[in-house]
Amino acid sequence: MPKRAAFLPQIGITLDPGAPESLQRQIYQWIRQAILSGQLRAGQRLPSMRTLASELGVSRNTTSLAYAQLLAEGYVQSKVGQGTIVGPNIPEKDHSSAVSSSGLVMSEEAPTPLSHSARRLRQKQDLPARGTGAPRPFRAGVGAIDVFPYKLWGQILARRTRSTLPAVADYQDPAGYRPLREAIATHLALTRGVRCQPEQVIIVAGGQAGFELLAQVLLDPNDLAWVEEPGYFGSHKALESAGARLVPIPVSKDGLQVQVGRAHCPHARLAVVTPSHQCPLGMVMSLRQRQALLQWAEQANAWILEDDYDSEYRYSGRPIEALQGLDNKGRVIYIGTLSKVMFPALRLGYLVVPPQLVDIITVVQRHFQRQVPILEQLALTDFLQEGHFARHIRQMRTLYKLRRDRLVEALGRELGTSLHVRVPEAGLHLVGQLPAPLSDVQIAQEAGRRGLELHPLSACYLSPTERQSGLVLGYAAYNEEEIQAGVHTLADIVSHFKE
Repeated sequence: MPKRAAFLPQIGITLDPGAPESLQRQIYQWIRQAILSGQLRAGQRLPSMRTLASELGVSRNTTSLAYAQLLAEGYVQSKVGQGTIVGPNIPEKDHSSAVSSSGLVMSEEAPTPLSHSARRLRQKQDLPARGTGAPRPFRAGVGAIDVFPYKLWGQILARRTRSTLPAVADYQDPAGYRPLREAIATHLALTRGVRCQPEQVIIVAGGQAGFELLAQVLLDPNDLAWVEEPGYFGSHKALESAGARLVPIPVSKDGLQVQVGRAHCPHARLAVVTPSHQCPLGMVMSLRQRQALLQWAEQANAWILEDDYDSEYRYSGRPIEALQGLDNKGRVIYIGTLSKVMFPALRLGYLVVPPQLVDIITVVQRHFQRQVPILEQLALTDFLQEGHFARHIRQMRTLYKLRRDRLVEALGRELGTSLHVRVPEAGLHLVGQLPAPLSDVQIAQEAGRRGLELHPLSACYLSPTERQSGLVLGYAAYNEEEIQAGVHTLADIVSHFKE
């Protein structure tokens, strides 16, 4: 349907019937901004509701509702014999704002100073933004959401809505639904070697929310925190938001190099590690480094945040047992997510915290109202206890191994030596290193323009001197045809930059 246009004095109103805002709201926004920007001045007469409706091709009721909103907020006045006029008490002309195509006010500068963390995020705008909606090759960190058993999940939700929800509709324990915490504790003991009681399990709104909660509880401004180099930028942002100073510690084939951390920053407040499947490079932290890390944490009176983000999907042998299972001193906090196993929009994860932290974390959860909606917790309890969760993991492990192999084969065939691929033994992504002087940022940006989603490896580094050029490629969400077509496009892009 074509857009409609009409003209008030000095302004044009363009309505888009396909926009999310109603036509009445769009008219209101256009006139309001014209008044605030000085295009319409105090005392200036507006067209009658009938005339404006005729010009815009909408009903008189639509323009009447828009004018009524403007009148209620004091932007216009209605006087007998004068019609509708711009009100007299309007703020001075605002030169810093413009009207977008939807009529929304767009400001070039933030009206108040930004935090240090927000400024750092703004500096990352040259990198491709994480996509929303259906994933495009090769967005990392997302599984095959199209094959999740949604019908079964819907049946469980409906059953719980009828049978249980009325009894738990009041405010709930901020630590989460007790039967779900029990089910997660049992699952982790059997599959990950995590040692805990249900009381130590705290339900959070995804792994990232867990990091933010822990940063708030454990860190003061300017505290030092070890992070893996390269590492997961999401955890970096959570720590920086709490005012921490990040200390990048290199990883090798054995994982985080604890001796480097001891030498350069022995008194850090905490360390963030991905020992079962290093993010993003994929190696497993050796037993020697695990023991060294636990010893350091005890001596430094520090915490270890163990991010176990996708180790459910290991393609050879059993999943690597968690670092938390080796901890006898209550230093490790285990962070898990269900969004990658089920579907991202679920936004549900969990923490396993030492007993001495349970009370304070629960208090912070209650104070900031970060609890997960109860209905999803009810349904997930059944999904775990009835065996659907374990069955889904088994099925996806087979599918993801096949898709990993297809991607490795296609990359080898199409790119050859132009991309050195590390074949992962676990997880939902792989890393390909680019030869110098190719820029992974430029390649990722061009890929975005051509329908792909790639994350540059260099963005995972904090130290410019350590930075390597490469691509983080997810494979779990894409069928064979999508993988083949995506690799063909990627090969064409890399070939272009090599010329």
